[in-house]
Amino acid sequence: MKLRSGMAAVVTGAASGIGLALTRALCGRGMNVLMADINGDALGKARTTLGELAPLTHTRVCDVSSESSVAALADAAFDRYRTVDLIVNNAGVSSTGSVLETTVADWEWVLGVDLYGVIHGIRSFVPRMVSQGGGYVVNTASVAGLVSTPGMAPYNVAKHGVVTLSETLYQELRLADANVGVTVACPAWVSTRIADSDRNRPGGPREDSVMGARVRAAVRDATEHGRTPESVADQIAAAVEADQFYLLTHPGMAPFIERRHREIEAGDNPTVDTQI
Repeated sequence: MKLRSGMAAVVTGAASGIGLALTRALCGRGMNVLMADINGDALGKARTTLGELAPLTHTRVCDVSSESSVAALADAAFDRYRTVDLIVNNAGVSSTGSVLETTVADWEWVLGVDLYGVIHGIRSFVPRMVSQGGGYVVNTASVAGLVSTPGMAPYNVAKHGVVTLSETLYQELRLADANVGVTVACPAWVSTRIADSDRNRPGGPREDSVMGARVRAAVRDATEHGRTPESVADQIAAAVEADQFYLLTHPGMAPFIERRHREIEAGDNPTVDTQI
């Protein structure tokens, strides 16, 4: 889908990271963007950083883990723009620690944002896109949706879910001859604050376990040296325009994905990452 001036997009998790960078990239093409985020103060500050592009944006506080909140976001977007050309289900959080010590509250929080946030976005926006005659969906997964790393079980589960949800959605839209495209973005390390996403955790941050602290430190170091959100945003925009379904923003991760597939095909046990 060609991204053109005057089109309308909705981006969740737009107050920082990839969401903010993608908002900037879309506005740079003359598109109108409804920026959604759970943190209203951060959302307002983010909008001001857009400078002369800010008039092309509006903001709305949204908790993507809530079906009613996302439904209200969709209502607001269609009321304002009449049609929505692009929905980017991008909001995401992470938690660290072993499977055995991960609490039910952590499972519910991460799956609520990372997986149900995408489910709610699809349910609230895509049927209207089909009815209006076209549109495009971007779901932000992760390379963690294609490989499994110790110490991040809820994140891995959520992102694997986003990948298979996107694959299923793509096939069903094609079978229905619907003019709605889908991209599932699977970035690796990007310079964002994902390591500190528990700043938005209900009840506030909790004390890390030994493994949790090690994994958080590794994630923080990797993201600090990761790709810029702007470079990933440009890749996402290019994928939309090319109608590219799978987007691996970090080609260096391909050997790890291929190794996992070989192990599955051969019936081999998974390779254990001893660096954690």
